[in-house]
Amino acid sequence: MAETEPNRRRTDLRLAPTALLVWAAAAAGPWLAPGILLLVWGSLAACAGVLLAMLLRRKKAEGRWRRSFLTTLTAALMLAAASAAHSAVSSAQRHDEQVAGLIAARASVVAEAEITGAPRALKTPGPSGHAERWAVASVLRSLTSGGLVMHAHLPVVIISGQEWQHAGTGQLLRITGKLRPPDPGRVEAAILTASSPPVQLAALQDWQQAPAALGKRFASAAGWLAPDARGLLPGMVTGDTGGLSEELETAMKTVGLTHLTAVSGANCSLILGALLLAARSLRLARIPAAAVALAGLGLFVLMVGPDASVLRASLMGAIALASLAGGRAGRGLSFLCLAVIALLLMEPELGVSFGFLLSVLATLGIIVLGRCILGWFPPSVPRWVAAAVAVPLSAQVLCGPVIVVLQPQFSTYSLLANVLVAPLVAPVTILGTAAVALLPLAPWLAAVLIGGAGFFASGVAAVARFTAGLPGAAPPWPEGMFGLLTMLLFSVVALQSVWMAAHPAGTIKLVLAAHAGTARLLDRLPEATFRRGGPSVRGRLRVCNPNPGRNHQWPLPSNDRRRPPPIRRHGGT
Repeated sequence: MAETEPNRRRTDLRLAPTALLVWAAAAAGPWLAPGILLLVWGSLAACAGVLLAMLLRRKKAEGRWRRSFLTTLTAALMLAAASAAHSAVSSAQRHDEQVAGLIAARASVVAEAEITGAPRALKTPGPSGHAERWAVASVLRSLTSGGLVMHAHLPVVIISGQEWQHAGTGQLLRITGKLRPPDPGRVEAAILTASSPPVQLAALQDWQQAPAALGKRFASAAGWLAPDARGLLPGMVTGDTGGLSEELETAMKTVGLTHLTAVSGANCSLILGALLLAARSLRLARIPAAAVALAGLGLFVLMVGPDASVLRASLMGAIALASLAGGRAGRGLSFLCLAVIALLLMEPELGVSFGFLLSVLATLGIIVLGRCILGWFPPSVPRWVAAAVAVPLSAQVLCGPVIVVLQPQFSTYSLLANVLVAPLVAPVTILGTAAVALLPLAPWLAAVLIGGAGFFASGVAAVARFTAGLPGAAPPWPEGMFGLLTMLLFSVVALQSVWMAAHPAGTIKLVLAAHAGTARLLDRLPEATFRRGGPSVRGRLRVCNPNPGRNHQWPLPSNDRRRPPPIRRHGGT
């Protein structure tokens, strides 16, 4: 039994090549033309067909399926072909001649759009002079320009004034505006600058309106808190950052705490864990308890808005819960790969999303490196202290090289800030989410919970402001590939430093072993030959500097024996 325990803890890498291949096929969509994507799909499908025929022949000869590298590669090629086919369909819609002509001509259109994401405030004013601008992700269903009506499924970003800040996910709106092409490699096919307020064509259903209204009611119920807590609490619970002050937002961005104000896998994991613990405390079985937790997670997703980032976070949390319910909590990497494959097959545009990349890298760091870093600490260190250091460090090590590409600066106190706020995040999320659910039933009890969550949110804001005010909080970092490589090297050095700090005895042994190895290497070096004035002298390599640079005005007497001795006269003194 002792021999099988290490094998059971071994990291399962079988799904990693499949996830990488599917990701590569999805990422090629926004960059390649539909014809090239169709060629890629055909190549992948042909290779998968050949390998599948070989597997069927082997199964017929042996009488059973056998798990092997060939089986894994066949499944990877089939899934990558499916991802490439989805990307080709999306690329064909973006490269439609009529639609592409309107985008290239920057034509004025009347469009019907379905909102697919929450409005996002833009900090810089536009060329039209609007002081406040909002960006909303949507999908155009139809376009009308020059008397021509075209039906399409075109992802766009709508940019306009403050009248768009209340747009909700799932709304069908009529828009008048001007199209323009996006930057190369972007997910959206065009950018639509709206020139008129939105006109609602179809009202949302009650099941869509009620959770969103509940989130807004929670933001209003927190209005009696202090300014920092009033702006930060809705962001940490429901992702609503509309009340967050610009100073606090800048401070959180400086020290790397902006992930707290977005609904992420950490929020979903905390909510799922709390619901699962409550269900298990009521003596529910594992499967019914998981069903209750998933139902609660679904209500939470409806409350914060079912946009792409929220669905991504909830799916990762749901897969982690399924692993716990199935008794396979140790295969975190396999379930992460499953989440990546499922999300990319449903939405190939995520393949070029930096938010998706950072989410996957943070989860990967926690799964792969977090457990190793946690094992570095001696038993005398409390488990929660070790976890408070291991989790943010493991996530930051993998996310750091990507972050400096997006924002070329170094968050000096990011690890310190994340360690300090780690004990405060769980109370804010759990108490705040419970307060949201109790607002319609018991407002007085919800107010008590809001006060407790606001107290911890004030602590998070205080940590952000304090660490952002320290000297050297955000020094500049090199841009481009050089900045990525230097940050990668810095991350490796940081990991090595943490290991050395957690293993002082091992560090001393390592230094002594390095010294002994260096001494043995020098002893084995061949003898060097030096020539001085003609005859050869064999010996060890020595550093000889006859004039070291001291006391140039009083040089030492020369030891050159070839110089004749001074002549002394007889009888002199």
